[in-house]
Amino acid sequence: MPAWAPAYDATCAAWHRRWLQVQPATLALGRARTRGTGSPTTTRLTLAQRFAILGQKIEAAETRAEEAEAENKKIKQTLLERDQEISSLQHKLALAEEELEKTEGKVKELKGAAEEGDTHRTAGENLARKVQLLEEELDKAEKDLKETTEKLRQVDVKAEHFERAVQRAEQERDEWEKKHGDAVEKYQQSKRELDEVVAQMESLVRTPPGSCGSAMCAMC
Repeated sequence: MPAWAPAYDATCAAWHRRWLQVQPATLALGRARTRGTGSPTTTRLTLAQRFAILGQKIEAAETRAEEAEAENKKIKQTLLERDQEISSLQHKLALAEEELEKTEGKVKELKGAAEEGDTHRTAGENLARKVQLLEEELDKAEKDLKETTEKLRQVDVKAEHFERAVQRAEQERDEWEKKHGDAVEKYQQSKRELDEVVAQMESLVRTPPGSCGSAMCAMC
């Protein structure tokens, strides 16, 4: 029941009680005037007019009551439509919230995948930089090896052509041989490190993320 319905019913009841109160007073007034004037015809006309007016008022009140009842029905229908509209909007809101939760879940998954991709990309970039450094060191070691080999060859030639400088040449040759051995060792060490890094990169490409256990893949 709407909130205004009790007030409307109370108003109608008040009008009815007022009419019951007015009717006896009107009849008494008519009888008093009849006694005072002594003209029954005039009194009857007066009472008839008053009853006609009172009837018109009652009809007007009934008309207003009917109009109020019709308006009440319209308001009830409007409230019903509003309730249905609210229920529909609440259902749509629930569906929208559910869709929002699904979308947030997808966003979290995409963020996680992006972060994982960033981690692998960073690891690959670090390995690539290390490979570049090792390649530079390997190139330098190869250059040093070539220079040392050339020096050693020159020393050997000098040793063959200058017998009187054999001792000095042999000493110089020994020094260059030592340098040559150091260069060879450095070259081999750089080559081994490069091979290890290349193997790690190949393992990173072949192995699914997170399944390897090596130290280089700690960020997987």
